[in-house]
Amino acid sequence: MMSYRKGHAIFAQGDDCQTVMYLRAGAVKISVNSSTGKEAVIAILQPGAFFGEGCIAGQPVRVATATAMEPVSILEIEKSEMIRVIHEEPEFADRFVAYMLKRNVRIEEDLIDQLFNSSEKRLARALLLIARYGNEEKAEKISVKVSQQVLAEMVGTTRGRISFFMNKFRKLGFITYNGGLHVNDSLLRVILHD
Repeated sequence: MMSYRKGHAIFAQGDDCQTVMYLRAGAVKISVNSSTGKEAVIAILQPGAFFGEGCIAGQPVRVATATAMEPVSILEIEKSEMIRVIHEEPEFADRFVAYMLKRNVRIEEDLIDQLFNSSEKRLARALLLIARYGNEEKAEKISVKVSQQVLAEMVGTTRGRISFFMNKFRKLGFITYNGGLHVNDSLLRVILHD
């Protein structure tokens, strides 16, 4: 079991890829940097997430950076052990494959969102995903502190646009700030409205 403090890099883009991570507690930001230094946040992971699994597919180096957004607890699994467990423990293999398929669907949805939706709709979707809208353990309060800059990097826009839309969402009652950011189900209207 590994523990990391807020802001600590768990691994960096370009590092050797030899382990799979399982997030037990906390939140992790997955980001990529372009050759010009521009950062894009591609995911915010919460407990129960696997990441860094590219080593299983033969990926020699990490293609993204994983950073603790708050104190985290991570189970680090060597590639050979992960492969062994997948082959020898069907229940675990089923859970891992289901997780990977679900994540693949979300990545496809992210791409479609980026290609066809406005930054306002992308922000609404990002907030709903972070708040786990639609999950069994549905939570409306975002427990991890996500800055407007991180949201801008997720959505692919400026922090100023995020601020504008967050104020709009607050005025419309889609979100509230009361001891943390609360996302209301009504935010779904932004995504469904044309």
